[in-house]
Amino acid sequence: MLFTQKSAAEKRRMFRDGLASGKLLQFPGAFNPLCAQMIERKGFDGVYVSGAVMSADLCLPDIGIATMTEFVERGRQIARVTDLPAFIDIDTGFGEPMAAARTVMMMEEAGLAGCHIEDQVMPKRCGHLDGKEIVPTEIMIQRVKAASDAKRDPDFVLIARSDARAVEGLDASIDRMKAYVDAGADMIFPEAMKSVAEFEAVRAALDVPILANMTEFGKSRLLNTKELEDLGFNVVIYPVTTLRLAMGACDRGLDAILRDGDQNGILGDMQHRRDLYDLLRYHDYNKFDESIFNFQVGDTPTS
Repeated sequence: MLFTQKSAAEKRRMFRDGLASGKLLQFPGAFNPLCAQMIERKGFDGVYVSGAVMSADLCLPDIGIATMTEFVERGRQIARVTDLPAFIDIDTGFGEPMAAARTVMMMEEAGLAGCHIEDQVMPKRCGHLDGKEIVPTEIMIQRVKAASDAKRDPDFVLIARSDARAVEGLDASIDRMKAYVDAGADMIFPEAMKSVAEFEAVRAALDVPILANMTEFGKSRLLNTKELEDLGFNVVIYPVTTLRLAMGACDRGLDAILRDGDQNGILGDMQHRRDLYDLLRYHDYNKFDESIFNFQVGDTPTS
């Protein structure tokens, strides 16, 4: 309601301008809309919507069980509360290339600034697990081309993710990424790189923006922003970080209640009510409410 001042088109232009700036853009993952608002308050460049996080929020594994409708609705919920550009994971496109095209159109309508589509088979697996399977290059080219052709706003950023490093090796994965760019991808997402040298090789081979996935407990070492800037990367995502922080705190807090019988010992670990209300902008809603319902009903006039 009272959150966003920028239109979806303005946020997409912000994203494009950021990619052209040469600056490394930081996009933490938001596990819900409230978290997205906190990400904006902290001063980050944008918000990421992770398929793994959304699946986990539904108590599902990240193997392609959640539906396109659920993804679109979560993307809409997050995009509407922030003036930052937000982009979303669309797994393999939720079907054949025509389904990928429809997904992109729906994500545009939901207010997202971009999305990424991957070259795994369905059902997919988390990108940092073993045993992944990928589709032939020609199939992924079809997905990317269909998704690119479906864009109505040219500023909507289509990102092609390749999981081929773990299956076919680095050189073959780079060949695939080049083909995805030729098919219409605006940015490349090389998943599960194993070393800085591999990140360097991808950067040297491609002349489009590149995304680094700094997920915890995965195949890639957690590189800091200075390292990623020096490598020439354009975007870094922290996809599951906020969910892991929240669930870790919940785990410890619930244990404390069982142990101590009350919450007194963990109040300092909680977000205070006043801070929650500030983040929710209670005052602004109240002011908005008063500006509308500020009239008085007088006596009914007689004819």
